[in-house]
Amino acid sequence: MPLEWTPALSVGNVEIDNQHKEFFARVNKLIDAMTQRKGKEEVGNTIKFLESYVIEHFGTEERHMTRVNYPKFTQHKAEHEEFKQKFAGIKKLYDEKGADSVIVIRINSQLGIWLLRHIPTVDKEMAQYLSNW
Repeated sequence: MPLEWTPALSVGNVEIDNQHKEFFARVNKLIDAMTQRKGKEEVGNTIKFLESYVIEHFGTEERHMTRVNYPKFTQHKAEHEEFKQKFAGIKKLYDEKGADSVIVIRINSQLGIWLLRHIPTVDKEMAQYLSNW
């Protein structure tokens, strides 16, 4: 099932919103490739993207939070660590077994669903705080 970006997911910070949109686009590209029976090729590309995404995107958010001494930084960072652990499990499975539909399903269900829960709650709250600075 593709991930759908809607205006309701916008946190109001262009940089963070663009990073979120890129994640959605990459997961949807992977899902599209699977439906065209080209998913194995795209799984490796998605894994590489996610390796850099967790560093770049979470680093962006954490820098913003640190800059303004965000009071919920520790809780927010803990959620980022949860995502990283989920991704590490998927990456380990990929490294051990290679590209298959299980990887695609896990990326979509574990990481995509996590982000759909995280953005409208935790990220929006953070962005609201940031907008006051």
